Formats: sequence, C-alpha cells, structure tokens
Amino acid sequence: MTSPTPPLRPTVFFFCRLGDMVMLTSLLSVLHRRYRLPCQVIGTGSWTPAVYFGNPDVHAVWSFHRHVPFVFEGAWRAVRRALRESDPGPIYVCERHYRQLPRIRRMLALSGINSQRCLCLTDEALQGPEHLVDRLVRFGSRTPSALHESDYPPCTDPTAGSPRLYVLEHERAECSAWVEAQGWSNRKIVLIQPGNHRSMGPRRERWRRLKSDDKWWPLERWATLLRKIHQRMRDAVIVLRGSAEEIPMLREIESAAGLASVAVAGQGLRQLFALMEAAHSMISVDTGPAHAAAALNLPLVVLYGAESPLHWLPRSPGGSAVLAVGGAPGSTRADEISAETAFDAWCSLVERLTPLRRRVGHR
Repeated sequence: MTSPTPPLRPTVFFFCRLGDMVMLTSLLSVLHRRYRLPCQVIGTGSWTPAVYFGNPDVHAVWSFHRHVPFVFEGAWRAVRRALRESDPGPIYVCERHYRQLPRIRRMLALSGINSQRCLCLTDEALQGPEHLVDRLVRFGSRTPSALHESDYPPCTDPTAGSPRLYVLEHERAECSAWVEAQGWSNRKIVLIQPGNHRSMGPRRERWRRLKSDDKWWPLERWATLLRKIHQRMRDAVIVLRGSAEEIPMLREIESAAGLASVAVAGQGLRQLFALMEAAHSMISVDTGPAHAAAALNLPLVVLYGAESPLHWLPRSPGGSAVLAVGGAPGSTRADEISAETAFDAWCSLVERLTPLRRRVGHR
C-alpha cells in the first residue's frame, strides 16, 4: 500500500500594509488545506503578528522593518532557522514591490534555500484586471518544481478562498466591558474610518495641505454625513476611529459634527477587530481597516479615490454587504463624492442587512 505523503509547512512572504495582509488570509487558508500544516508568515511592521492571532491557518509570524537591514534584526535568526527546518515545504513569495522583492531573495539565498522550493507571484504575468484575492488564490494552486502536484493537489474548497480574521473570546469580553463602560450596551454602533496610511504618516500635514491624497474626504463632509446618519438612526452611537496619529483629525470631525452621539476611539488593532465584530455597520475610505471589517463580516460602505473597486473591493467570508462609492474609472478622487451619495449608499446598506448578523450575536 502506498504511504501517504507527509504534511508540509508552507512559508509565505509578503511585505505589505494592513489591507494586503488581511487579503493574504485567503491564500493561507488555501495552502493550509493543500499541504495539511498551517503556514508561517514573514512580513513587515510590528502590527503584523496581531493580524493573525487565533487564525488556524497560521503557525508562526515574524516581522521586519521595511528600511532596516534584516541581518541586524532579532527576527532574522529565527526566520533563517524556520526556513531551513521547513524543508521541503513550499515557499510562496507574494511580494511585488521592486525594492522589497530583492530583499526577500537575499533572505532565501543567505538561508541556503533550494530555489526549487520557491514560487514568486510576479513570475506569472497578469492576465487582465484581477482582484488581489483572486490572484492570491490562483497563486496557491501553483506547485514548486521540488514537489509533485499529484502528491499535493490544489485546494478545491470554495469556502477557503475568502479573507477571514478571528477575534478571541477574551477580546470579545474586553470589548463588551468597554462598550458597557461607555454606556453603549443597548445602542447600535456605526464605525467611521476617515483616515488612511497617508493621514497617519509623518508627511500627513503636507498631504493635506497640497491636497495630493486622492483618498482624502473633507472634514466638513464627514460632519455632514454624521449628522445625516444621526437623523436616520437616532439611537446609534457613531464612533470615529483611527490610529493615535489620527486622533487630532478625528477630534476635528467630532467638533464639526456637534453631536453628543459622536465619539472618538483610537484603539489598537485587536481592540478594533473586536469592536468591528460587535458593530452594526461601517463607512470607510479605501484603506486597510475596510478589508478587516469585511473579513469580520461587518457590512460597510467604502469611499474610493483613484483606485478601482474592481481590483480592491473588500471581500467577506460570510457574504455581508460591501458597497463601493466612487473610484476609477468614474472618478479619481474621493472628494468628488458628495455627502448625499455616501449617505444614500449607507442607507442602502442598512436596508440590505440580513438576519445572519443577528443570529451570530451582532447588534
């Protein structure tokens, strides 16, 4: 009788921002099912491990700084050892950035990795417009030359290829306690994400002054939208959230709205995930937290600038509604979207909310 093939530990490299790392969970799920062991993930940013807490498709996560030589970082020795110990496990390099891709190749070379274990996303040309999730799932069906596809056939489970995040039980309990402490226990929570990576970076004031951020939506327009939401759903609390660097901007919007039902929250990533799971709905610019919201089945509206929703619309594993407003080819800046248009999209979203979220305990 033929012996079953041994399970293998896949390794995935991706040096990207939050939204991409959320979409990466679709590939991790596919690879886990295919090779029968959860993946090890290598990325950048101190926040990266937090994205994958509780994810059954992830075995270990290491992160590097984007602009520091990796050989000087504490994670390097552990990563080199893990790469060697995972032999002959497949290595999927999802990186596309022209500066970061050579860096990953140096990591592999210094680890003495057999190149036949490796596949690179950029080795296969794009075949027309394609959503990143679809591209990643298709990438997961490729087989390194060191392995035989017949031994590890590609995953055919249609439920595996959706981004998915996980909230731990103690995080739910902490979120519930925090919501109760705010006096919001019996109120719907509508989350608002006005900022993106430019609004929390060191050059955020320059982006704002020059109006060169295509995802920027004027503060007075946010204030108008919040007042419209309050008129439609008076029992709701509207929570503006963002990073610590974005708190001053959020306070400006809160002040301009002039509503007692508007609050500002600057929680960390895991606290945000738990709050998303408990929320009623969300309105966001095209940014990483929007992808996180969809991956947690939170219905949302996304405001686009120059990017196309065809390529970047967040996806939900449970089929919760995600509505796009603006974006290429119809528009190239978020500030071309009126407050009325954004509000109408949110109203449409509210009308489409399904009993599913009520059954799983969402407000």
